[in-house]
Amino acid sequence: MKIIYKDILIRNVIETDATQLASWWNDGSVMAHAGFPNGVNTNEERIKEQIKNYTDLHRVLMIEYKGKAIGEMNYEFSDDDRCEIGIKICDSTYQEKGLGRVILTLFIEELFKMGAKTIFLTTNLNNKRAQHVYEKLGFKKIRIEYDSWTNQLGENQSIVYYELKENELISFK
Repeated sequence: MKIIYKDILIRNVIETDATQLASWWNDGSVMAHAGFPNGVNTNEERIKEQIKNYTDLHRVLMIEYKGKAIGEMNYEFSDDDRCEIGIKICDSTYQEKGLGRVILTLFIEELFKMGAKTIFLTTNLNNKRAQHVYEKLGFKKIRIEYDSWTNQLGENQSIVYYELKENELISFK
């Protein structure tokens, strides 16, 4: 996948991105919202192996803004025309700037072009900023699973499930 819009570039990750991904994924401040306040304890070699196995049905993408890597996204199609996504604006200086809405609009439009009928995602119940963005884009809250898992610190976590149909997307381009 390669999407260019104004100063935004969304592209497939490549092996040389492994250093940046490892830095983000091992950073507890970046990964805390996903339940990993201590990071995920991975390394460049493991990430390079993962990258080799990506296909058009499951892939991680790099988000660049004005030529700088600022975050990553992923998607995975299931057998029933559903596609699960995730996004992280990892560089906090680019959060709260409206970029996430535009980036997600571009990403979701492309996934619908690729055949997705429904986009779904999960987020932590405490991640109110993400929930606000998803709901502005038209995502519908499907359910909440309270205390459904425990993070690295032994704290119970709750998950919010969202989904979006093609005709429900509110574009921020």
